[in-house]
Amino acid sequence: MVHYHRGIKQFVGVDRCFAHKTVAQRNHIGLALRAFLRIERHRFLTGIGWFEAKVSIIGDAMRAYLAKPIYTLTA
Repeated sequence: MVHYHRGIKQFVGVDRCFAHKTVAQRNHIGLALRAFLRIERHRFLTGIGWFEAKVSIIGDAMRAYLAKPIYTLTA
């Protein structure tokens, strides 16, 4: 149980919510839990640690976005 709390605070930032409204705080916690579950699933499937799983997920997402960007800045 201690590892769960450490991981959810350290890797998905559940404790870094700066919203004041209850609904916004609840949404932040819900999305943080969803992100943590995704990291946990990836970690169990690949057999790697939390940090490697997070970097792997973020790296894959960045590569996919850079290959085909959805948003572009216009000057």
